[in-house]
Amino acid sequence: MIDYLQTDIASNTLQTWLIAIAISLVCLSGAGALKCIAVKRLQTLAQNHHMPIWEVFLNTLKRTRWLFLLVLSVFIGSLVIDLPDTPRKIINSVTIITFLLQAGLWASRALQVVIEQYRQQQIDKNPASVTTLNMLNFIGKVVLWALILLLVLDNLGINITALVAGLGVGGIAVALAVQTILGDLFASLSIVLDKPFVIGDFLVVDDLLGSVEYVGLKTTRLRSLSGEQLVLSNSDLLKSRIRNFGRMYERRVVFNIGVTYQTPRDKLIQIPGIIREAIEKQDKTRFDRSHFKEYGNFSLNFESVYFVHGPDYNQYMDIHQAVNLYIHEQFEELGIEFAYPTQTVILQQQ
Repeated sequence: MIDYLQTDIASNTLQTWLIAIAISLVCLSGAGALKCIAVKRLQTLAQNHHMPIWEVFLNTLKRTRWLFLLVLSVFIGSLVIDLPDTPRKIINSVTIITFLLQAGLWASRALQVVIEQYRQQQIDKNPASVTTLNMLNFIGKVVLWALILLLVLDNLGINITALVAGLGVGGIAVALAVQTILGDLFASLSIVLDKPFVIGDFLVVDDLLGSVEYVGLKTTRLRSLSGEQLVLSNSDLLKSRIRNFGRMYERRVVFNIGVTYQTPRDKLIQIPGIIREAIEKQDKTRFDRSHFKEYGNFSLNFESVYFVHGPDYNQYMDIHQAVNLYIHEQFEELGIEFAYPTQTVILQQQ
């Protein structure tokens, strides 16, 4: 039996091969068990301590692939074997490439979890951060995997300097071919950096209006008042005149009231005061002015202006309704009549 174990196979004894296989299996089993133990431990820490760092470690560790553990175990087992230069180089290259890909998965997952945690913290405080973080997540992953690709190609012996130069020339040709898409992409970047609007803002774009639901790389999506989704390209959106009601800190209200020509002068003098009192009785309002503006065709017209502290349209309508009802009540008590379109026909007999 001992002589059989000493049988030479590819410049190594059978005993050496068996030891290498045993080492690989032990490493694979140990790594798998260690991963399971670490995942359970991190889950416990994440549930008990509610610290974001444990969530990052947990989600990153879950991205560990069995293929990576297998390749790593085979590499460790191969260290006890005497191999020629070519097979040794192949094993080393495969191990390095597998490690680079696994590192890319770890880094990509960690970046995604960190950005998602920060997004959840900021979505109520600063909706603009959602758009920014989505773009940063995309750019970060593109840069990460581009770097991983270059390292893999360099490990395979490819001259990446010449490749980068070639990609630069090819990139110009591709940019010319997809300039519309690139225009939308840069418009998206402009929205992220300049922040003309953020998710949740209510926009009026030409004859379209709706609240911002999503800002993507090519399009921005609005939800209209009637319920349908409006999809606008980012480049077209930035070329349009945008009215952003989400940035309205107070709403200016101008309204007119007309009373009949038969209204006595002493009651006309009281009307601005009544309107002022009606406005100042409401919360979140600021009175500006109220004046007897003009002699109309069939009415004496008063123009009034006040401000509502807040952009909410329903709040504005509730306040204005209360103002109108108070004015109507006071006019009834004073016997002041609202004007309505009338014509007086004078007949003269010859």
